[in-house]
Amino acid sequence: MPSYQTTGSSGMDVRAWLPSAVTMQPMERKLIPTGLYIALPQGFEAQIRPRSGLAIKQGITLINAPGTIDSDYRGEIMVALINLSGQEQIINNGERIAQMIVARYEQIEWNVVAELDETNRGSGGFGHSGKH
Repeated sequence: MPSYQTTGSSGMDVRAWLPSAVTMQPMERKLIPTGLYIALPQGFEAQIRPRSGLAIKQGITLINAPGTIDSDYRGEIMVALINLSGQEQIINNGERIAQMIVARYEQIEWNVVAELDETNRGSGGFGHSGKH
């Protein structure tokens, strides 16, 4: 089962569910099974995020971070990993490979307008406020 590692953790660690270890070559992508199937209430999603320790120590991260598990999905949760290191890496059964955060969301209805209201920021983006 996914589990929180500390009382202040927002994410639950998710583990690999493998019949045998998986070797990942540099820049190789693999879909890793977790053995988890969940049914979330409508209005909730589960986000699958990388584990910082796995990323910095082994160069393993998620291709699509965060991955989204919708409330109506009933298949196995799979984690799309990539090996960004220069060496082959091994994923073992039971190894913590990702974090899962369950969060509320709201669906919206679009309201088309001719122009947007003004703000102090305006259209500034991508570092417009400077480096420091």
